[in-house]
Amino acid sequence: MNWMTSMYVKAREWHKGQTMTEYALILSAVAVVVFLAYQTLGNSITTLLSNVDSKL
Repeated sequence: MNWMTSMYVKAREWHKGQTMTEYALILSAVAVVVFLAYQTLGNSITTLLSNVDSKL
């Protein structure tokens, strides 16, 4: 019975690590998307802001 209890506790703690890993993967995917969007749109945004600044 003690073996069953220890296996149950290990299984419950394993899910916590799995959830943390999933959050880390989602966070890294979001970071990659933001970085790629910045690289793609960075020059366009800079140009747009320069045009607005010059017209003001």
